[in-house]
This record gives sequence, structure tokens and C-alpha cells, in this order.
Amino acid sequence: MTAPALTVESLDAGYGEVAVLRGVTLTAAAGQITAIIGANGAGKTTLMRALAGLIAPTAGQISVDGQPVTADPPHRRVAKGVVLVPEGRLIFPDLSVRENLMLGAIPAHARPLREASLAEVCALFPRLEERMEQAGSTLSGGEQQMLALGRGLMARPRVLLLDEPTLGLAPAIARMIFQIIPQLRDMGLTVVIAEQDLHRTLRIADRAYVLENGRVAAEGTGAEIANDPAVRRAYLGHD
Repeated sequence: MTAPALTVESLDAGYGEVAVLRGVTLTAAAGQITAIIGANGAGKTTLMRALAGLIAPTAGQISVDGQPVTADPPHRRVAKGVVLVPEGRLIFPDLSVRENLMLGAIPAHARPLREASLAEVCALFPRLEERMEQAGSTLSGGEQQMLALGRGLMARPRVLLLDEPTLGLAPAIARMIFQIIPQLRDMGLTVVIAEQDLHRTLRIADRAYVLENGRVAAEGTGAEIANDPAVRRAYLGHD
């Protein structure tokens, strides 16, 4: 069995007095794609934010390669290889594509590899290479998503967290993103994806977890979850 790159044990988290996650336990195996699926409001984005250190859990533990990171702030998690590509992209609109990408390479372990990383990102996203000196604000939504993904890759992640990477994108761009994610796995990355397109997500996922009301309601391989009758009725629209 592949060793876990990321382990979450009995995690509780929320906002102020509002509890969102309750006892979430999951593992993301090294070099695999782990999907987090569920309805809107199930807690997917809260989980991703907790994994990235943007909100502090009220209970439980998060570990990377067996080492606890629960108390680490976001920049220390990035230094340990946990990188979030957030929902909504959040690029720097007034900076050029090149400047946005280079900001991704701020971690000490990523800086010496900036040029190699930039070449890899351009190979994955040729359109970014064409627009390298343009301001981020001039890019289309799909190009901005490519930039957000590229910026995450510039940090040389061990675990890449993708929060709704195809939200609001044109179908052709969404298809391209789903073609690239397995390539990232093939490059050795551990990918954790929370995504609204359940069909495509489960098709590429090695393992999947279903969140319901902040709890893990089901888990299994991507194929097992896709073929689970309860999941098919609740999320895939058929029996």
C-alpha cells in the first residue's frame, strides 16, 4: 500500500462558534489523486482551508509525511510542501503573468529551481508562455485558472490542494484542466481535489471521500464511489 503523504485525523473546524467539520478522518496517498466531493455547504472548502492552515482546527490532527503540521501557519505548511490553489483563483491582477508565477517560487526550497519550474509550467500551459508579460487582469477566466495552477506548481509542492479548479470555466477549459491533473500525478505529485464536476473528478480519482454536513459519509476508490447507489442518487442524478 502506498504511504500517505497527508493524514487527517478526527478534524473539527469552523468559523467562530459555527462548527463546519466534525470528526473528519482521511488519508491522501503519495503520488495519487484524492477527491473530496459533496453538496454545496458540505464543508469542502473549509476542509481545504484547514489543510492549508488558513483556519485553525478546534480538534484533531493534520500530518504531512507522518509529521504533525496542525499548529503550523500557512507559510510553514508551504515550506513543507502543502500548497493550496484556492477557489476563485486569487491571482494578483496588476502583476504580470511572469511576476505572478515567480511569487509562487518564494519558498526556500523552490527558489533555486525557479527557471526549471517555469519551463515545466510553460510546457503544461503554453498559453501562459504567450502571455508572460501581460497583466493578470487581462487574462480570460480560463487563463487565470492556468496561472493560479502554475503559481502553485512554482512552489514545488509535495501535496497540491485544488479547491474547485474548474468552477465557472468554459467546458473546453474545464476539460483541459481535467486532462492536466492526471499529468501532475504522473509527475509524482499528491493531489487533493475538491470539485463540483463529480463525474470527471471520480473518473480521475484514485480515492474519494464524500462529505455530508461536515462528516465523511462514504469513502472508497473513485470507481467505487461513482458506482455507489446512494452516491449516484444523491450526487450523480441517477440510480
